Amino acid sequence: MNFQLLIDNLTNPALLFFILGIIAVRLKSDLEIPPNSSKFISLYLLFSIGFKGGQELAHSEFELTIIWAVLFGIFIASAIPLYTFFIIRKKVGVENAGAIAAAYGSVSAVTFVTAVTFLEIQDIAFSGYMVAIMALMEAPAIIIGMLLIKVYGASNVLEVKLKKVVSHAFTNGSVVMILGSLLIGFLANDHEAEGIKPFTTDIFKGFLAIFLLDMGISSGKKLKAFLDSGKSLVVFAIVIPLINGSLTALLSQVITDNTGDRFMLAILAASASYIAVPAAMKIAVPKANPGLFLPMALAVTFPINITVGFPIYYIIAGL
Repeated sequence: MNFQLLIDNLTNPALLFFILGIIAVRLKSDLEIPPNSSKFISLYLLFSIGFKGGQELAHSEFELTIIWAVLFGIFIASAIPLYTFFIIRKKVGVENAGAIAAAYGSVSAVTFVTAVTFLEIQDIAFSGYMVAIMALMEAPAIIIGMLLIKVYGASNVLEVKLKKVVSHAFTNGSVVMILGSLLIGFLANDHEAEGIKPFTTDIFKGFLAIFLLDMGISSGKKLKAFLDSGKSLVVFAIVIPLINGSLTALLSQVITDNTGDRFMLAILAASASYIAVPAAMKIAVPKANPGLFLPMALAVTFPINITVGFPIYYIIAGL
């Protein structure tokens, strides 16, 4: 049964389009998704998942579980950078270690969106407030990463105030879109929300497939150079997310027995940011090398999560 779950995930059309993107790069094809189209699809996916999450939240009864889940998410986003920083620091230096730690403590909205499709295939529901938790986990990881660099690095490494970085974490386009859509979905009446359901739901999987094709192309372009940088970073990008996701799937039973929610919390812990964190690091720590932490998150961790990670976290979350 568990083997069948892995096979089903590997034959998911969206995932196969991701693989097609990598193959296209290897074949030196000129296949590409125009940048403007790619950005539109990204915003659409965030809008759709945020709006649907807001609708679900509007129909949910407020419970103490929600508060515990939010606190648990923030704890995860704060704890992961702390130990990942010390694991990787001697290999890449303080600045790069801080950036990598922030990336792995933060979250990937695309991985989250892909996980939603995985749960739909399994016919498992999750709570709408998971969308809010995802957005709230962006900033703590970035803050911890900045503090670690400031404490263990040279005094002149941080070239801007921490306040500016925190502000950027909350005003990042992906965070604004997901939180804004969540709020609108929460406030919208059911009749009006039903009117845009074909746009928010029916075409979602098609757009996701095209977006993952674009992600495959991007990953394929970055993969070779990164693999040449050293095996230790590759091992880190594979092992750390699997550990983070598995432990979270196991520990989350303390706050909820909902398999879907435990799975989504595991996804948030296992994913690595390749949008918000690189943008923040470019502002705050220009000495950090994006040629390390960006390919780690996008070209290694993302594929690992959506291929073998999803089934593993799902099985553990169901225990």
